[in-house]
Amino acid sequence: MRSLRIHFTMLDLARTRVAGESDPLWEVVLSGFRLNYRYRDNEHLFGAWKRTVLTDPDRAAPARAGARLLSVLAPKGPYFPDFLTPTGTGGGFEAGLEAIRETPRRRLRAEMTKLAQESPVPARFLPVAEGRPEALGSLAAVLRCYRDAVITPHDGAVRSVVSADAARRTRVLAERGVEGLFETLPWARWRPPVLEVEYGVDRDLHLNGRGLVLVPSFFCDRQPITLADPDLPPTLIHPVDKTAGWERLVAETRGGLAALMGPTRAAVLLEIAGGDGLTTTQVARRLSTSAAAVSRHAAVLRSAGLVDTRRDGQHVLHTPTLLGLGLLETPVVR
Repeated sequence: MRSLRIHFTMLDLARTRVAGESDPLWEVVLSGFRLNYRYRDNEHLFGAWKRTVLTDPDRAAPARAGARLLSVLAPKGPYFPDFLTPTGTGGGFEAGLEAIRETPRRRLRAEMTKLAQESPVPARFLPVAEGRPEALGSLAAVLRCYRDAVITPHDGAVRSVVSADAARRTRVLAERGVEGLFETLPWARWRPPVLEVEYGVDRDLHLNGRGLVLVPSFFCDRQPITLADPDLPPTLIHPVDKTAGWERLVAETRGGLAALMGPTRAAVLLEIAGGDGLTTTQVARRLSTSAAAVSRHAAVLRSAGLVDTRRDGQHVLHTPTLLGLGLLETPVVR
């Protein structure tokens, strides 16, 4: 298994802290992964949000434009440029965009060259690599419109989940210290003096007295991520428990569907549509409801032609029909 190994000294342990909120540009970049790529094990969390964002007539165009941009600058793979997620701005999203616009040309050239070595970069991005002000201004404008369409409408749900996670980690840090905190991280293994996390590549990060900032992220999923350049301030962006915010996010993204057929039945349809053949038990577990309730709702959805049910060995699997997907207006990013 590939892993990121973060090496601590005693000074690093003393300088490690938990950020109280997510970083807005990290959320932008990571939400791009959720839009551009499908991961089976998180469709139940992000599927409804994705479908709504990409089919809402007021949000689809800026969402797709930003997703296309991010598919090039932050592709699925081992690397994307650090200048997209500047550190130390301290002033929120607009300060982050200003930092992007002011990125030194030498750094832009180096990071875009490295990106091109890992993934194809169209010639139209050459002005970004050259640090031309108009190109960086256009980049910032696309990211702003993208965030307004994709994340801002759900700020309440995102902030509540992230804040709850940060408060919980901060409380553990105060009560049990840094090592106690590390021992509670579900996505990490603390083997003093090394914190190890599953990662896309094998890598060692030596903090050398700089400490580490743990930054919670709603759109980070599956495994943490850090900056590619080891000389930048050490930061670990990590996933949070989104269970508490899922019901609210579904309500925000599919309020109309819930009004049409009831919130529980709408949630059952959304879960089935987001999966690749789910059992009654799997749907029930994801919705924290009983299998009997899911079975009743699935029967109604099946009689309405929205869901198919078939036996596969010992299991009964539910899948959406074309009519069901049509009701949800499932899109494909192009």
